[in-house]
Amino acid sequence: MKVYLVGAGPGDPKLITVRGVECIREADVILYDRLANPQLLDYAKEGAELLYVGKLPDRHSLPQEEINALLVAQALQGKVVTRLKGGDPFVFGRGGEEALALRKHGIPYEVVPGITAGIAAPAYAGIPVTQRHIASSFAIVTGHECPGKEQSSIRWDKIATAVDTLAFYLGVKNLPLICEQLIAHGRAADTPVAIIHWGTTAEQVTVQGTLATITAIAREHNVQNPSIILVGEVVNLREQLHWFDSERGNLTWNGSAR
Repeated sequence: MKVYLVGAGPGDPKLITVRGVECIREADVILYDRLANPQLLDYAKEGAELLYVGKLPDRHSLPQEEINALLVAQALQGKVVTRLKGGDPFVFGRGGEEALALRKHGIPYEVVPGITAGIAAPAYAGIPVTQRHIASSFAIVTGHECPGKEQSSIRWDKIATAVDTLAFYLGVKNLPLICEQLIAHGRAADTPVAIIHWGTTAEQVTVQGTLATITAIAREHNVQNPSIILVGEVVNLREQLHWFDSERGNLTWNGSAR
């Protein structure tokens, strides 16, 4: 009886860790998310049970509480269970909630970190999140807080100018609010912004603009989640460093496709 909380990485199946692959191979049951590349299930042993528990912003195959209960129930049957989660299980992955549920029932577990999209997607888009002389600090921020919150827990007055580079996760729906709040609290309207859709995968597309223009550009091209919104001067380095897109024809939108 054991549960592995495994980070599947940002999308490219080759970016999972060696330990992550080992946990997939060992599992009797695999609970996997929408953002975990399905190719990773090819590592599962014959007879392993594969259970999809993915979520869309407006539709969940299972609520989180039921996922927690399913993990517990499967493990209490004496099975080895791998919970395969996109990115890293402890970075906006609800892995901490799952670990607490397992601990409550005395179930042993192991956390296997994964490469998070806030770093990997910009890297594949040719944008280093830190760069000497340009960006010495980096923060990741949720782009969609819990709908039940009456007040945002994001300290816009602090984060807007305290950090050089900001990465917002799955924030396309709230892009107008994000830009408005950053500008209202001191970030320059001409600050460069990139939105990286399906980063590290064959479907990766990057949209560029500024805090003042990116909402209209994203709307023009119907940009959707899953996407990382990257804010900061490092975005300008993409013009020189877009290695992954160069291999595929430089899929970039700067207000018009090119």
